[in-house]
Amino acid sequence: MRFKDRVEAGRQLAKALSKYANRHDVVVLALPRGGVPVGFEVAKALHAPLDVFLVRKLGVPGHPELAMGAIASGGVRVLNRDVLDYVRVTQQQLDAVAAREERELSRREAEFRGNRAPLDVRERTVIIVDDGLATGSTMRAAVQALRAMEPKRVIVAVPVGAEQTCEEFRDIVDEMVCLRTPEPFEAVGLWYDDFTQTTDEEVHALLSQIHSK
Repeated sequence: MRFKDRVEAGRQLAKALSKYANRHDVVVLALPRGGVPVGFEVAKALHAPLDVFLVRKLGVPGHPELAMGAIASGGVRVLNRDVLDYVRVTQQQLDAVAAREERELSRREAEFRGNRAPLDVRERTVIIVDDGLATGSTMRAAVQALRAMEPKRVIVAVPVGAEQTCEEFRDIVDEMVCLRTPEPFEAVGLWYDDFTQTTDEEVHALLSQIHSK
């Protein structure tokens, strides 16, 4: 049930996505950092462009684990109205949290992408990849932000995920591809022999490699 590493996982995931190979409308977006080695293998096999899609949760002041929204690549900001209706957050507090996370997002984009412009996803089929889904909170924020950029279709693809989480995504995306849903799930890293943390340098190197071809 376990993958050797993210490279093997990406190659297996690419096989499940083979119907999207050699299509001019397909774009692969990977969630840094762990999703990038997986997305690299998918993009390479499908002959599709690859980019990172960065998401930063906007945590409620004093309760950072509770997301009141998210920001993402492309200047997108989405708000969780259910949370904002429940907690008291002023516009000033919201803007302060967003400004802090936007600085970090900009720093990471510069680190990963350099001076390359983000890929245009409007009216394209977007495959958004990570190395696994546990609660799926970051991927949900990514999908919500991505929808605001008006892609034609959104496909979430992961090598492994919690069964309930993967099922929940079927209601919010056009297609959900999850190769394995082991039970009990517990954590993404348990399903890889090598789950070494991907570094910023590795992300930059993989993006540079695929863009140099």
